[in-house]
Amino acid sequence: MHFPGSTPQGSSGTMNLISALLEQRTGQQIAANRAWRIETALKPLLREKGLASLDQLVAQLVATRTGDLGDQVVDALLNQETSFFRDAAVLDMIADAAKALQAETPERRIRIWSSGCSTGQEPLSLAMLFDERGMGEGVAAPEIVATDVSPAALARARAGRYSQFEIQRGLPVRRMMTWFDSAGGDWTAKPELLRRIQFRQQNLTADPAPPGKFDVVLCRNVLLYFSQEVRRDVFGILASAVRPGGLLVLGAGETVIGLTDRFQPCDRFRGFYRAIEPAQPKRAAFG
Repeated sequence: MHFPGSTPQGSSGTMNLISALLEQRTGQQIAANRAWRIETALKPLLREKGLASLDQLVAQLVATRTGDLGDQVVDALLNQETSFFRDAAVLDMIADAAKALQAETPERRIRIWSSGCSTGQEPLSLAMLFDERGMGEGVAAPEIVATDVSPAALARARAGRYSQFEIQRGLPVRRMMTWFDSAGGDWTAKPELLRRIQFRQQNLTADPAPPGKFDVVLCRNVLLYFSQEVRRDVFGILASAVRPGGLLVLGAGETVIGLTDRFQPCDRFRGFYRAIEPAQPKRAAFG
């Protein structure tokens, strides 16, 4: 018998099917030693659907003819952990790099891609920083494109609405008062901040990169959930989106080493990777 509040158990086959669904839809894997995440993440969905166990959830997934329930399962399993000004020193260096690139190429607008943006705190943090560095609105404002695989996360990012807990994570009071309005216990980003970011749905393992070339691409703490093979494919997509000489920013536990020859460590901005032109095949010499 299932008691309210108890952990919803599932058979090993059920766990495997749910893990496979996540990997098929997003490329992300759940390690065997982190299978507890499945039960924890899906508890709210089970309550919403009135289901007693993960086995019942999978039975309903198999029986249904629409993909809505599968979308909800995948969305619940995605790790949307983020915060404002996460790794603030890294974001400061990105702002420094953008400012330097803008000075070197004043004839064009700097473009930034925040991939795996979750509920939007990363691109919003960048937009605030750029404004503080004199790269706010108008011609000087970098174009920020922010993408995520989760429709639910993107809906929250576009709304720019955050709880008191979320707004306090990494956001100093001065910035909070400058850029957000109180809204019934929550805080909402001001329209002039939100309009500096284009939010788009994009699956890093299945979709092409957003159109155009970018000067800086952020892909922080996303690759951790992919297999080595998938990481190589993702690096190919990221490389296709970065201008030669542009920058790739990864999470602290991520690297390009052994996975791609399209990026190399950047001497100018330590910890970042510089995009390089792919090697051209040598032409055969004819006498």
